Amino acid sequence: MVAPLEAGVAGGRGLRILLVTGALGLAVAGGLLALARRGPTLAPDFVVPDLAGRTVRLSGLRGKVVVLNLWATWCAPCIEEMPSMERLYAELREADFALLAVSQDEDGKRVVAPFVERMHLSFPVLLDPERQVGDRYGVTGYPETFVIDRNGYVVEHVIGPRDWAAPGEIAALQALIAAGDPGGAPPAPRAPS
Repeated sequence: MVAPLEAGVAGGRGLRILLVTGALGLAVAGGLLALARRGPTLAPDFVVPDLAGRTVRLSGLRGKVVVLNLWATWCAPCIEEMPSMERLYAELREADFALLAVSQDEDGKRVVAPFVERMHLSFPVLLDPERQVGDRYGVTGYPETFVIDRNGYVVEHVIGPRDWAAPGEIAALQALIAAGDPGGAPPAPRAPS
């Protein structure tokens, strides 16, 4: 007589656990779907110096497509993607395009300047030893890159290294540049990163 009662209680408890787990799963899935559907967000503005001491303000680049890369000299994946960023910059530097590599190194210019020279980088490298830019963008690791459209909206957030000189990457950025050009073509569709 006791065995069927215990089985019923256990079965009821199991059903409740299943229902609660299912409800939580649906809530999480709904939240992730809502996050995926939210539109582009306005890129937080910032002002930081470049290696020569000149200040650079993100909002001063409005009208250009900006690739904002947050990195550090000690970060192996950051070092890995730098040559492709240099090739990307060489390819698009004459377009309405800006590449900003914001170093998050605590030692600032002392470690960044020799790194830039050793890597033969010609694109703008900015210094943010207090990590203000990283904090504003919610960066949790390096590298993290944000593609910002001509109107100042983040249209893509890339976590980790990428081959920025790959034909598909260059074509996507060219399409984004052309989208803001009155005579340009519409942007190419992009898969989420």
